Amino acid sequence: MIDVGGENLPKSISSRLGAKLAKIYKKAGICDIVVGLKKSYEVLKSIPEINETNENSLEVKIQYDECFCPIGGDPDPDNPEKGKIIQESICIPYTIGFLNEFNPNYNYDGAVEQCILSSGQKTCKYVLHRTLKEENNNNY
Repeated sequence: MIDVGGENLPKSISSRLGAKLAKIYKKAGICDIVVGLKKSYEVLKSIPEINETNENSLEVKIQYDECFCPIGGDPDPDNPEKGKIIQESICIPYTIGFLNEFNPNYNYDGAVEQCILSSGQKTCKYVLHRTLKEENNNNY
């Protein structure tokens, strides 16, 4: 996808797919972001653990049975940039699209702390931060 449409094509598609899943969940009565995130990872046959570190941050840890990423495949020691490319083009835009659709009153950003593709472990871990959009507008 990146070769055909450049870096923004997979980001755009991933973001739209994340938003689409959030719409489906909301129609099904899933209204809690944590529950929605957990369900989205359970579909990938993982064990998600999501903890609020404070009222504006979530720590997300996703444990898999094998050292295999359902999105990026096997870790590739010959391609250390693979994890970063998958994160920036697919994982992060998908999650942000999901969250933006789920609750558009917030801006979301995050940082990946552990990635199966780069660490060679069975765990994906990231921290999400959210800020009210009104708070951002008052800082100008």
